[in-house]
Amino acid sequence: MIESFQNAFRIPELRRRILFTLGLLAVYRIGGQIPTPGIDHEVLGSFFSQMGGTIFGLYNMFVGGAFERATIFALGVMPYISASIVLQLLGSMWPYLQKLQKEGQEGQKKINQYTRYGTVFLSMVQAIGISVWLQDIRDDLGRSAVVDPGPGFVFLTVITMTTGTIFLMWLGEQIQERGIGNGISLIIFVGIIAQFPIAVQNEVEAVINGLRSGLFEIVIVAIWVLIIASVVLLTQGQRRIIVQYPRRVVGRKVYGGQSTHLPLKVNAAGVMPIIFAQSIMFVPGTVSSFFPESAVFQTLTDWFQPGALVYNALYGLLIVFFTYFYTAIIFNPVDVADNMKRVGGFIPGIRPGKRTADYLDRILTRITLPGAIFLAFIAIVPFLIIRSMNVSMSASSFFGGTALLIVVGVALDTLQQIESHLVSRHYEGFMKRGKIRGRAS
Repeated sequence: MIESFQNAFRIPELRRRILFTLGLLAVYRIGGQIPTPGIDHEVLGSFFSQMGGTIFGLYNMFVGGAFERATIFALGVMPYISASIVLQLLGSMWPYLQKLQKEGQEGQKKINQYTRYGTVFLSMVQAIGISVWLQDIRDDLGRSAVVDPGPGFVFLTVITMTTGTIFLMWLGEQIQERGIGNGISLIIFVGIIAQFPIAVQNEVEAVINGLRSGLFEIVIVAIWVLIIASVVLLTQGQRRIIVQYPRRVVGRKVYGGQSTHLPLKVNAAGVMPIIFAQSIMFVPGTVSSFFPESAVFQTLTDWFQPGALVYNALYGLLIVFFTYFYTAIIFNPVDVADNMKRVGGFIPGIRPGKRTADYLDRILTRITLPGAIFLAFIAIVPFLIIRSMNVSMSASSFFGGTALLIVVGVALDTLQQIESHLVSRHYEGFMKRGKIRGRAS
């Protein structure tokens, strides 16, 4: 692998792309330390120390801790992600967007433009909500998180945070065009990884303070490596459907007749089911935090405490549901079957058209179930680790759930792009066979 990285820097274009990407990611991390004016960060930090099991804690993880520091990048790229998801969902119901999706590059440009407009709108709405919410935060001594509350603070916060999100969206697009990897995904990736040193520090302090033995810590690391390997298998797993294309005779030459495959991923939905389910499961705890004196909301908090039986059961069911739901949105067997029929492709033993669509739907349904169950298990693992092994929340988030899936997925995609550059220039890639297993097609 070391030799492969050395080869990557021997290629001028690839070296330029890697350094460009690293430079912009460094800009993102520096910007994540610039605070929004008018906020008492000590009071805000005290508040967030109690918000690990709410949607605020989830959001803060995605933006690399910028939310709890209320920096100019506090919103991160989440408004962009939300706008993309909304347009994707609307694309399955709105004929106009469906038409744009089928228009190729020109249609994609229009969708990207609508996504940018949606990002600006969502950023402004979220920034207004955050600025109003910040003015209501008090610590135990009664100090406000906002030094000088009022309309001026709201206006300044909206301008600052919205501009920060637009800048991050621009950074992501620049990485996409001139760098390596998916820009938006890499920004989220770096934000999550930025929390890793804190997690390691907590574990080292636990061993030093005698809370856990060194041998027990080795066992925890071994479990972590095993879980990562399982996540890689889940991310890479696919069912390959053989597709045959007929031969064409033009004069004395024979064209076509080749055989290829259609990859159906075990986890086609990626990390989205966990994000959807987690957002819903955090709502009761988030709402209850605003009513600390209510006995009803306190009971609700106990039921929906991460790691509780009710929480785990409902969380797992929601993940399975959203896995099927999102897979149905991003993969349409009817469209795939029609496209195959249009170019003359067919699955051996299956008639083109409706029979092919039914066959693909049946196969996808069967392979999605074990993928959904395993995805639910990976999502619940951090809470099981916390309860059984007394691991800190910051460290346990890397044992499964959203963070681990994003980190593994983005890392594999980025390595795949570097791999493609190396192989195209006759360099040996990260795998001896020249391809990352399961990623090449």
